[in-house]
Parts: sequence; structure tokens; C-alpha cells
Amino acid sequence: MRRREFITLVSGAAAIWPLAAHAQQPPMPVIGFLSGVSASTFAPMIAAFYKGLKETGYAEGQNVAIEYRWAEGQYDRLRALAADLVGHRVTVIAATGGPASGLAAKAATSSIPIVFSSGSDPVSVGLVKDLARPEGNVTGITFFADTIMAKRLELMRELVPGAPIIAVLVNPNNVDTPTELREVQAAAREAGQEIMVLNASTPSEIDAAFAALVQRATGALVVAGDPMLAAQRDQIRALAHRHAIPMLSSNLDPDNPDALITYGARLTESYRQVGIYTGKILAGAKPKDLPVLRPTKFLLTINLKIAKELGLKVPTSILLLADEVIE
Repeated sequence: MRRREFITLVSGAAAIWPLAAHAQQPPMPVIGFLSGVSASTFAPMIAAFYKGLKETGYAEGQNVAIEYRWAEGQYDRLRALAADLVGHRVTVIAATGGPASGLAAKAATSSIPIVFSSGSDPVSVGLVKDLARPEGNVTGITFFADTIMAKRLELMRELVPGAPIIAVLVNPNNVDTPTELREVQAAAREAGQEIMVLNASTPSEIDAAFAALVQRATGALVVAGDPMLAAQRDQIRALAHRHAIPMLSSNLDPDNPDALITYGARLTESYRQVGIYTGKILAGAKPKDLPVLRPTKFLLTINLKIAKELGLKVPTSILLLADEVIE
């Protein structure tokens, strides 16, 4: 081969090498974000999720893409939405907004990693077999919302001691509801407190539930943890305000209480952990090696402004227990 021909061949190959290397770069990983609620009510949790991702070196649009699927509180849509994410061949699914999202994702795939966020006991609902050693492709974060309903009832009884009836608003379509009702009913029997269970799975049923609550002249309301009820937070808050009903909310983040009292895990911290676990899986970790995380503290927030509007005096015993008091 002549020297000139050799130089031309090498120069041509050198020009092709960068293009070939660029073509062989792996595509950007995609997170499938599945939620039982709506995007409009989820902004603080999304921000916390992004924060967790950033802590593991990932940022949307830079080195990871995110496909969002929102069920808007309609749980029967979750299976189709999960299947759609699987069809898009996402790298990992963050299944949030209640146990139904995790269960839908688990039913849709046994190979794509899943990170759930749920208030349920993930063992009892079938998400994992063991908290410390989850098997298969599923792990996540639980804040055990269904195990603290008795405490919520106790707090409401102490706050409104003269309430003849305390209403409990639940979504009958939530897989947590039977467990939550068993717990709160047992606590009510032990305390000699009459309760009234109100079922609502749609916004119109929330209106009907409040109409029944007012007709029965209940003295207080405990709202169970549920994605659909959380999505209708403004509606529930307005109805409670209109009818001057003291309300304890377990749906909403104690960072942004719009009820007289909130008691539960800090949801934003849970979603930050979902982001961290999702980032770890993107970096190569396996779900089975990531134990299901649980909260180390439940937070109590009292809104004295709402108490004043309702003409309630908050007992010193509750104020001393409170993690945050809003003047």
C-alpha cells in the first residue's frame, strides 16, 4: 500500500471513530412515575422526589427522563397506566400515591424494578414478603398510615371531648380501608366513643358524606389516608370550614396543614427516599438488596388559627405533644 493511500485510510477512520462512539452511547434511562393522585395536588412530593434523585446524581432532562402517569384518584385506571409504562420499556417504576399503584405495577411486570410509596403494611397487602429482605423486583417506603388510626381518634377525642359522635371519612375502594376501620372501631369501643363511618370514592360522594355528617350532628371528623381524598383536599377543607367541623387530616403533609390537626409521617421525606431508592436502582442496585424503609417519627401539627375560628381551646396536653404549632 502506498504511503499516501495509508494516510488517507487512517484519516478517514479517525473521522468515523467519534461518530461510532457517539452512536454506541447507551440511551438515557427512563423513570416511569405512576401515581394514584393528580399532578396538581402532588407538587411538594414531586419536589421531594427530585431532591432524592439529585442526591444520587440524577436530574430530569440531564441524565434521566421521566414518564408520568396520573390516575387522578381513579384506582381502576392504574393497571392500564402501569401496563403503558411497561410498554414504554422504562428502566424503573416509582409507584406512588397509595398501595394500589405499587400493586398495579407489580401485576404489570416481574422484571422492571419497582419502588413504591405506601401507607399500608406492604407485607399484608402483598407488595413484598419481608420488609428487611424484599424479594423479586419490588421495594419501597411505607409510613404505616393504617396503624395509627387509633391514635388519631384519641387525639380528636382529647381535642373535642364533648363530641357525641366522631365521623371517620374513608374511601371504600382503598385496600387500606378495612384495616383502618378495624383499628379505629376497636379503639372507639374501648373508649366508649360513638363513631360514624362515611364512605366516599368520588367528589360528589364527599358532598353527600358531609351532608350526612351535618344531619347527624357529629362533633368532629377524622379523614383517613387516601389518594383520592388527598386529591380533594380543597373540597374537604371548604366543607369542614363551611360547617365548622373540627377536622384531623391524615392525608396531607404536616409541612402544609390545612386541617385543625394533622398526625402522621412527613410525606415529603418519604418521597425524598423514593427518589433516593430510584436513583440507586438506576446506578445498578437491586430492589432485593434495598430493605423497605419505615418512618422513625410521626409528627403532630396543631393549627391554632383554625382552633380559634372554631371556638376551640386546645388542651395543654396536646400542645406539649405537638411538633409544630401554627399561630
